[in-house]
Amino acid sequence: MPKSTPAKRKTAGRVMHEFAHGELKSGSGEKVKSRKQAIAIALSESGSSKYVSKKKNRSNLAKTKAKEAKGKTAQQEKEGKAHVGAKDQRESSRAMGGKNAKDNTAAGTRAARSRARDGGPTKAELYARAKRKNLPNRSKMSKKQLENALG
Repeated sequence: MPKSTPAKRKTAGRVMHEFAHGELKSGSGEKVKSRKQAIAIALSESGSSKYVSKKKNRSNLAKTKAKEAKGKTAQQEKEGKAHVGAKDQRESSRAMGGKNAKDNTAAGTRAARSRARDGGPTKAELYARAKRKNLPNRSKMSKKQLENALG
């Protein structure tokens, strides 16, 4: 059995996510309905199949990584992410409400209004700062606790 790496697990996870949301398509272009077929596709795309040579597995993984880097997977196209490694980064089109878009999204506008009303950062912003500082137990903290922990 080929060794599983974080990159392979991430790819297999993405494929199974696509299957769960009805976005995974087989080679013929039809939607995959069978869980077994989805698993086979995930193993193939991640280069973890025990029925294929090492060379072919490496080739499959490289092909998949190139597809992910270009943003051509069904998950990326639906969610508007530039590439799989992009954490919450969206493309810069106004329609998608991206980071560099000139118009704010509805959620961004609401957050800005609440900040103006309260005069402080939102809980999501505090949580992001806590995450950057690697604060333990941050997910269980309230907004007030996050403010106190961050100082």
